[in-house]
Amino acid sequence: MVTPSLTRAQRAEATRRAVALRRERASLLQNLGQGRENLQEVLERKDEVVGRIRVQTLLKALPGIGPIRSLRLMRQAGISERRRVTGLGPRQKERLLSLLSSSDRGTTHAQGSVRISV
Repeated sequence: MVTPSLTRAQRAEATRRAVALRRERASLLQNLGQGRENLQEVLERKDEVVGRIRVQTLLKALPGIGPIRSLRLMRQAGISERRRVTGLGPRQKERLLSLLSSSDRGTTHAQGSVRISV
């Protein structure tokens, strides 16, 4: 596949836009981990900031969820390890939220309307 030739100004604009999106994603993940964002609301968003995040990365941003637990939750919800948020179906989202809210076995942290067990 041949990439289209871009002018210097077009390349600079594309770079600025990509950097801005990366910063927004990083901020979103940080806010999610600090409880300022709600997982359910994040999953409902349709913008490219959220859509391009891998589900595992999103889960690992939550307090008390690391790489192993995120993969286990994804397998239980029937979600591929490489899936991005934009590729999740409504049932997968519901199942994931249900798994997170039903895992109350220990100390729980309020995460908006979703409760997460540590």
